[in-house]
Amino acid sequence: MSGSGPFGRKPAGTFNFEPPPPGRALYLEPCPKRVRAVVGGETVADSRHAFLLHESGHQPLYYFPPQDVRAELLEPAQRTTRCPKKGEASYYTIRAGDRVLEAGAWYYPDPIDGAPPIKDLIAFYWNRIDQWFEEDEEVFVHPRDPYHRVDVLASDRHVRISLDGELLAESHRALALFETGLPTRWYLPREDVVAELEPSDKITRCPYKGTATYHSAGGEQDLVWCYEDPLTEVGRIAGLVCFFNERVDLELDGELQERPESPWSHGVRSEAPNAPPAETRG
Repeated sequence: MSGSGPFGRKPAGTFNFEPPPPGRALYLEPCPKRVRAVVGGETVADSRHAFLLHESGHQPLYYFPPQDVRAELLEPAQRTTRCPKKGEASYYTIRAGDRVLEAGAWYYPDPIDGAPPIKDLIAFYWNRIDQWFEEDEEVFVHPRDPYHRVDVLASDRHVRISLDGELLAESHRALALFETGLPTRWYLPREDVVAELEPSDKITRCPYKGTATYHSAGGEQDLVWCYEDPLTEVGRIAGLVCFFNERVDLELDGELQERPESPWSHGVRSEAPNAPPAETRG
């Protein structure tokens, strides 16, 4: 997990012990989903017995039993790396269809004492795999964390959004989206936006919400996003627009909110809001 969740990079709460720094706490659990990885049109891994490895400060990552990975598509690579919490990793190059992924998969032949039981389980660099599926649904950006929650609640709070003294939007009928470890997002009807919204070419994906399109407003590039056709679980936000709280002045019932500090504070993040990127690590 990343963000401000209990084992994120900057937990928002308080522990009664010293929390582990990012990457120090490991937790391996079986995954009940059928999980598939596709490269070059070939299914490289297909498992009903995959595992999720959680590392504090990171997104979870799938590890596959060797029997659920097509060995004929793998060849040993020269690369090795060492993790202080897991041990030395060996790598495979993936050759599937017309694709060659040099050192695209890894495993731990001899994990160090104290590591989770990951011996010989095979993991893949998420962003180098062409397609990922959980059951029959394609998943983007990173695996869905089973402990990551998204709640969409109707609110009659007076939401006022401005920038440099200029009113951008004002509403009493927003939807508040609460997402684990991340800033609350306020989704507004377009009719309640007074600023001119200029369409952008930017598109991002979120594994929990779907594909977002963007607009510029108030002289700020890509300040607003919208899920026109979100995933069913958050269907209520379809067509509503949301401003980056990090980059505007947001008032709730007349109280000015502090701008949260996040990877989107300066408008440079390429992944969807509230969807931290998958870590590519061994």
